[in-house]
Amino acid sequence: MNDIKAKPGAPEPAGFEFFIRREFEAPLDRMWRAWSDPERMSHWWGPKGSKTEVVKLDFRPGGICHYRMDFEGQTMWGKLRYREIEPKKRLVFIASFSDENEGITVHPMNPAWPRQILSTITFSEKDGKTTVTVRWVPYEATDPEREVFEVGRDAMQAGWTGTLDRLETDLATA
Repeated sequence: MNDIKAKPGAPEPAGFEFFIRREFEAPLDRMWRAWSDPERMSHWWGPKGSKTEVVKLDFRPGGICHYRMDFEGQTMWGKLRYREIEPKKRLVFIASFSDENEGITVHPMNPAWPRQILSTITFSEKDGKTTVTVRWVPYEATDPEREVFEVGRDAMQAGWTGTLDRLETDLATA
C-alpha cells in the first residue's frame, strides 16, 4: 500500500477517496431540507436497518450534528463537524464516531477505522431532479487507518447505498 505519511491537516494521498453519486426524483429545496433539518435527517440518516435520532444540529460552519444510531443490536453515536455550508450546493464536514458527550471515539465494530473522515457532499438540480455526490477521504489518518479505509470500500458502498435508499424513500413520503 502507500507509504506516504500525512501531516495533520494535510490532504490525504491520492487514491484514498470513496465516491458515490445518486440522482433523486426530488427538487433541490426538498433535498436540502433533508440534510439541514434534524427531524428530516433522523428519518433517513444511516444504513438500512438502523434507527437514528439527531439529538443536536447546529447547522453552520463550526457547528455540529450529533446523533444516536441503533444498528444491529448496538447503540452508536456519531458526530459531523461542519466546515463549509454553501446552501443548496455543498456541505463539507468531518464525520466521526462519537460518545454521548460528543467526544471522538473509535468505530465500535472496527477500531482500526480512521477516526475522522473528510466528507464533501455536493448537490445539483436539473429538471426537478437532484443529484447528490458524496466524497469521503480519511482525515489526519495513519497509514494503517488508510489501508483499512481502502479495504472497506465494499462496506462503504453498502452503507451509503442503504443510506441513500432511505433518503430516497423519505423524499418520496415527506
